[in-house]
Amino acid sequence: MANKYNYSEKIIFCENDLTDELFTEYKSSKYLAIDTEAMGLYHGRDRLCLIQICNESNLISCIRIEIGTRKAVRIQNLLEDKKILKIFHYARFDIAALKSNLKIETQNIFCTKIASKLGRTYTNKHGLKDLINELLGIELDKSSQSSDWGSEDNLSQDQINYAANDVKYLIQAMEKLTLILKREKRYDIAQKCFNVIPIHSELDILHFTNIFEH
Repeated sequence: MANKYNYSEKIIFCENDLTDELFTEYKSSKYLAIDTEAMGLYHGRDRLCLIQICNESNLISCIRIEIGTRKAVRIQNLLEDKKILKIFHYARFDIAALKSNLKIETQNIFCTKIASKLGRTYTNKHGLKDLINELLGIELDKSSQSSDWGSEDNLSQDQINYAANDVKYLIQAMEKLTLILKREKRYDIAQKCFNVIPIHSELDILHFTNIFEH
């Protein structure tokens, strides 16, 4: 059901999957910024609670994932569409959460954290807050990052603002990072890194760590 929570006219809320109308709108997009919120960082133990989506028209959706949900057909269709570029910050976690919980095999990925590490070599600050502040001059409030996303109560306004902001600026950040990567001749290696993210995510789901070490 869309707009159940009605926090903002600019943010549309759904339960467990997108509506047909939102799916149609997103399907014609060139870019989709994606983020997820979970009960924790341990795949298989900590369930997926929220998926946020934003396109280049700044249409933001927050999809609450109820306990026991194992499929989101419209979201899966979008994320597995190779024609649409999916933009994440630290894609490795989100892609693993989506696969572990909803069996989604995300295709055509851009990770702003990897892009930042390859392009912004003049700093060691690659968190989303620092990245958006430098590239776009916008200060993000991250105070709700660690909160109960699985509560059956309505999300707080602070949680809503946090969730929306995590996707609202990703497309602009991707565009600026792409310019830096191409300028520094690191765009090709960035693409190769993006292509192997699903493998790292699958290893995370299986709880393998440091397998490339001696």
